[in-house]
Amino acid sequence: MRRPLVIVPACTRHIGSHPDHAVHSKYIDAVVQGARCMPLILPALGGQTDLEGVLAAADGIMLTGSASNVQAILYGQEVLNLELPQDHARDATTLPLIRAAIKRGIPLLAICRGFQEVNVALGGTLHQAVHEVPGMMDHRDNPQDTLEKQYGAAHRVRLAADGKLAAILDGAQEIMVNSLHGQGVDRLAPGLVAEATADDGLVEAYTVATAPAFTLAVQWHPEWQLDANQDSIRIFRAFGLACRTYQERIP
Repeated sequence: MRRPLVIVPACTRHIGSHPDHAVHSKYIDAVVQGARCMPLILPALGGQTDLEGVLAAADGIMLTGSASNVQAILYGQEVLNLELPQDHARDATTLPLIRAAIKRGIPLLAICRGFQEVNVALGGTLHQAVHEVPGMMDHRDNPQDTLEKQYGAAHRVRLAADGKLAAILDGAQEIMVNSLHGQGVDRLAPGLVAEATADDGLVEAYTVATAPAFTLAVQWHPEWQLDANQDSIRIFRAFGLACRTYQERIP
């Protein structure tokens, strides 16, 4: 039997003189090694995307992190900092994809920007600068640090008792996570269930209560040095199992 096919939407970037559709290798590696699935990069084509064709081929969807932010207008706000990067083509691709994939019951794993995309796609809102919200921690990394330090354990998150994420992590009550984001969830979209929160109350993981299949969104980066973190391995193994279950469904 073929490996389950996981769709990984790309970001748009300029690499050198030419525009590109790109995905960091760490995400591709995590799908292959962690979920044991076959990744397929989806260009950020926006309205030109053949959603039905993509969903017909997909056994899973993984949304990656990115330097860009979800457009504030998509959750009813104006951009507070125009210097921060945006990716309109990715937004126009992923938000319809998210809604259609959940409705169809395709397993979904969302990381960092992807975590924020799912919330916005389903009607939630974001803090554009978590560190400027009274009572919140600064969840950003220091870009001057080495990658190892940027992606090192930064703070703990407490897992919801009897939650789906806690079950994936063998009943853990809290775990340590990295933290490399300036934005974060303000209001959770209807139907989303918080699975983990930071000490300042910021939602760090959630699931979609009404989704017919596996859905998990995390604000941190479990793909980073996957083999060295048992919690991350368990997350990707659970995602991969859900993709295989979907693949084996009776049409």
